[in-house]
Amino acid sequence: MQKTGVDARFQVPLSPLPAEGAVVQGDRFRLTVLADGLVRIEWAEDGVFEDRASTLALHRDLPVPAFRVVEGDEVLEVITDRFHLTYDRRRPSANGLKVDARGAISGWHSSWRFGDADASLGGTARTLDMADGRVPLGPGVVARGGISVLDDSASFLFTDDGWVGVRPEGDRFDLYVFAFGHDFAGALAAFYALSGGQPLLPRWALGNWWSRYHRYSADEYLALLDRFDREGVRFSVAVIDMDWHRVDSVPEFGSGWTGYSWERSLFPDPEGFLTALHERGLRITLNVHPADGVRGFEDAYADMARALGRDPEDGLPIAFDITDPAFLEAYFDVLHHRLEDEGVDFWWLDWQQGPYSRIAGIDPLWMLNHFHFLDSGRGGRRPLTFSRYAGPGSHRYPVGFSGDTVVSWASLDFQPEFTATASNIGYGWWSHDVGGHLWGTRDDELTLRWVQLGVWSPILRLHSSNNPFLAKEPWAFPAETRTAIDEALRLRVRLVPYLHTMNRRAAEEGVPLVLPLYYDAPAEASAYASPNVFRFGSELVVAPITRPRDAVTLQGDVTAWLPPGTWIDVATTIVHEGGRSVRLHRDDTGVPALLRAGGILPLAAEHETDATVNPAHLEVLVAPGADGAFTLVEDDGTGTAPDTVPTVRTALRWDQATGTLHVAAADGPAGVVPETRTWTVTVLGLPAGTALLVDGEERPITDQGVGRVSIAVTRDATEAFTVGVGADPQPATQDVPTRVFALLNAAQHPYEAKAELWRVASADRPVASRLAELQALNPPEPLLAALTELLTAR
Repeated sequence: MQKTGVDARFQVPLSPLPAEGAVVQGDRFRLTVLADGLVRIEWAEDGVFEDRASTLALHRDLPVPAFRVVEGDEVLEVITDRFHLTYDRRRPSANGLKVDARGAISGWHSSWRFGDADASLGGTARTLDMADGRVPLGPGVVARGGISVLDDSASFLFTDDGWVGVRPEGDRFDLYVFAFGHDFAGALAAFYALSGGQPLLPRWALGNWWSRYHRYSADEYLALLDRFDREGVRFSVAVIDMDWHRVDSVPEFGSGWTGYSWERSLFPDPEGFLTALHERGLRITLNVHPADGVRGFEDAYADMARALGRDPEDGLPIAFDITDPAFLEAYFDVLHHRLEDEGVDFWWLDWQQGPYSRIAGIDPLWMLNHFHFLDSGRGGRRPLTFSRYAGPGSHRYPVGFSGDTVVSWASLDFQPEFTATASNIGYGWWSHDVGGHLWGTRDDELTLRWVQLGVWSPILRLHSSNNPFLAKEPWAFPAETRTAIDEALRLRVRLVPYLHTMNRRAAEEGVPLVLPLYYDAPAEASAYASPNVFRFGSELVVAPITRPRDAVTLQGDVTAWLPPGTWIDVATTIVHEGGRSVRLHRDDTGVPALLRAGGILPLAAEHETDATVNPAHLEVLVAPGADGAFTLVEDDGTGTAPDTVPTVRTALRWDQATGTLHVAAADGPAGVVPETRTWTVTVLGLPAGTALLVDGEERPITDQGVGRVSIAVTRDATEAFTVGVGADPQPATQDVPTRVFALLNAAQHPYEAKAELWRVASADRPVASRLAELQALNPPEPLLAALTELLTAR
């Protein structure tokens, strides 16, 4: 007899019944006003409506907004400040059910009729498996026309005891209409209120992940990580692909893809191996393909059989059945917990067998994601799993694994847009196979640009297939590429203080780390024309380079629309005015990452290479030009709910009028951050020799390069201080002639032609006059474009 109900650890808070006064109902329809821009529309031919929580909608008990109902003889109207719904009370049709957006963008394009095709700006997709470029995206909750719709009619349901059920058959619809106009942030907030928010990731998940499909031995894996450590490149997550378990030693049992028993020829002492990884500061995830169940060769087979009331002597396979509560609990308690007791920290769920289970309508991937995530949080631990996207609501189970991507420029070119657009369905923590997984042709520049994108992605995980030539170790590349990859991986670790603050923001405020530019300027057409350019947290715009470099300039380029204001590239200190599109050029040392005026970017100091700890030495980059504030948020890694995690907040404030950075005393419990800290304050876009004052007294500066002035200050964490550079500092691109000369010097172009270009570019004349003459000289277009960027920079 199959067990009913599940253990308490698998139960989540649900509030599926709407608040009193939110519902307008007839015999066969029900309308629930969940927010001023969100309405649930149900139709049931049998008059029986669904009150259980769904995979999308956990919480319908939301504050009821003001709305008005007009009961006409032919038409029912529901009106809020944001939408106007009209409905003929019959089976939904394009003629009888319509929602209009109200407000500034209302018009013919801001209406939705039942049956309309998805008009949203897109959400995300289940996987990028075998993708060589673009893939179709599912719907999101934001739309340029102001209205988007999520169809929840086919999703399965959660019961009060934590188990799942399916919807009754029959003629029925269950739709959620988001009518927030151009308030994209409001639409996303309503989605999180309905579906639940993004959970808090462990800090260590934000560092570098090493992953490769390769038949490692324990000694080989440890030696690899030790070499990385000697090279000054640190990882915080060790991913071990499927060869950790028995694969080809069990042919009589069929495929070796599924397994739960260590391959002892490679890992003779698994617990010792996992301990050694932990001693090196890494967390560990193992790959698991669960589809083939538990077979007789598994170490845990007898215990699994007994747990399910079967005879362990018969040796018959135990089928994978995630819809059986008894199997589910044994799957965790017998198979996974014993491996976690040895030292496994979380699981890489590599489900590729589609959306079908023994019960029609229940997706095994959903079940694995949901229950693995809940199980991983037992005992008060911060939960984490690593798996593919299974549909709206999947943001509750990070981290996402986007699948086995093809090695190609087309794949790379789609990933920034794919990552940013996923935020339209609340999915903020994608992890891609950085560098691509399979096929393709060796291209060192492609690998480098992919790693550089990974630095500015939610999760950076290097990965490749089991082809011996498809390696991602930096020392497998020529010196120039190797150095750039090393620097990219080091930069990722330095970014963790900022990333973890954004992690806390995502969990507490419902703002994903990566957002499309149109969230900043939904009425600006140009904001939609740069889909690969994105906001990276509160302070930055990132424009990854996803095409091969030009053969003349030896630089890659990207066209980016920048939001209004002043923006400073954190690596090159080139300053650009926003509110316009600009073509950005960079050599292979980095990609454009621009800090807004007033922006404050906290980094770990260069020698702080452990992403798992709150560093004792921080560097704070400041972009002058406007007032700004940033609160650095740090915690001790314990707990799951942000409001219960021991947390220290350090407020940083830039005052433009006085040119002063105020660093407040750390606010929070002792023991979370180092008692004494060194702060290197670096102000961008200012000339060398700019005076720096600490607490009002001038101090010698440490010049960090063109456009960077720095000073180091050591203080107790409980002590506030200030660093000033003088009143109203205005950032500008420093030493433009030197930059122009370097560009021309590197250009693969005739010497005499370069000399003539230099004569014009360096002349003491207005920029417009020089650009006109440069154009008349007819240089290659990419070279002219790169010169134009430098000459027109602020």
